[in-house]
Amino acid sequence: MSGDGLGTVRPLPGSGLVARVEGLLLVCDAAETVAADLLAALHDTAASGGDGRALARRVAQVLAVMMGEPVACAVAGSVGDGVAVLVSGPASAAVTGPGGEVRLAGRDALTWSDRLVPGPVTGIELRLPEAGPAHPLARLDGGVVVGGGILCDPAGAGAPPAARSAVPRQAEAPATEAPPPAPYPMGPPDPAPPIPVPPPPRPEQQAWHPEPGPQVPPQQGPVSGPIPAVAPRETDTLEPTGAMEAAGTGGEPAGPRERPFEPESRERQFASEPPAQGGPQAAPEPEAAPAAQPLVYGVDCKNDHFNDPRVPYCAVCGIALVQRSLAPYQGPRPPLGVLLLDDGMTLRLDADHLVGRDPDRAPEVADGSVRPAKVTSPDGSVSRRHLRVALDGWDVNLIDLGSVNGTQIQPPGDPNFYDIPPNEPVTIMPGTTVRIGVSRTMRYESHRNR
Repeated sequence: MSGDGLGTVRPLPGSGLVARVEGLLLVCDAAETVAADLLAALHDTAASGGDGRALARRVAQVLAVMMGEPVACAVAGSVGDGVAVLVSGPASAAVTGPGGEVRLAGRDALTWSDRLVPGPVTGIELRLPEAGPAHPLARLDGGVVVGGGILCDPAGAGAPPAARSAVPRQAEAPATEAPPPAPYPMGPPDPAPPIPVPPPPRPEQQAWHPEPGPQVPPQQGPVSGPIPAVAPRETDTLEPTGAMEAAGTGGEPAGPRERPFEPESRERQFASEPPAQGGPQAAPEPEAAPAAQPLVYGVDCKNDHFNDPRVPYCAVCGIALVQRSLAPYQGPRPPLGVLLLDDGMTLRLDADHLVGRDPDRAPEVADGSVRPAKVTSPDGSVSRRHLRVALDGWDVNLIDLGSVNGTQIQPPGDPNFYDIPPNEPVTIMPGTTVRIGVSRTMRYESHRNR
């Protein structure tokens, strides 16, 4: 068995992404907007020495802030002699243990399905819907590749396949076609005996690497040192909740803590269509540039997580921040968490929001300074323009807009609710419950302090 306890891992053919890092497995749809965030959660868990349970929790944090259709992904990792598994969306998983085969399907749950399967485990399968059968000679010893799933045999031999005979065969005519390049960096290949004939020219198709382009800032913080403001990728979902690492540069193999690809490159690979042959090509329609991400002063921990300079510990990995040795600099502000409403709706705290029963016609929404958040109540206690959620630096502020029934807050650990004055910003802490009108509530959750 290999050192990470997974034995032989074979990738299944498909168009998604599959990864094996330090005994942790991940399969996800490459077209998902959070594919990079899921891979970053995998690398962060491995770098911190986390097990399968820690990976499932990090991935759950990424999925928790997503709205719309469930994300197609599946993860697995060892926990003692057992395995922790999480699946979401159309992905599925099967784990064979002493009690037989345990099957999980993301479609069977409202959010995702997870299970801790006791050991000893004799087989793990993570699969996307379009995955094909595994080739008997294919194997994934580490890294990220294109595929539709993973077939893992923990009892399989961890050593590479037996080397071929050292006696060279009679040289034949040079091959006219080179072996297809690996779709993604997979680590050093097995050594092969020298070939006496010169290799044929490589085909034009190259390994699938990210194209050089503007780098998307990491979700939780930039790399160390000042960086210029850059526009974030356009998305209508919430930002990931785990540790986000700096993205790898185009054309270079991803390091153990780097993101394997950038969303812009992924969209060009999977979403674009080749131009029609013949005839003039229509000029592409210009896309509206997203607003620049606000810049705030912060500090990096030694793991390059961007933090509020006022906190004593890293909000992502928990390491102590020695303020005397840290130099604050301006960087893109990461999301400050989410507001979780009592009906399950979430508001991602990366921009200001206007909360009310009819916010869409408000002038603040019309000029683009806030996002509308429609909240209604059966008793009619929520005003048309009830409450503004305003972000100021690293703080989340509430401003009651003179609503009829007012806004109340319940600080963490306090059993009482307190009215906030109208038209004055009030800063809230993570864990605060907010009552809108009489019957609607929401809770401020900051994934950066878990």
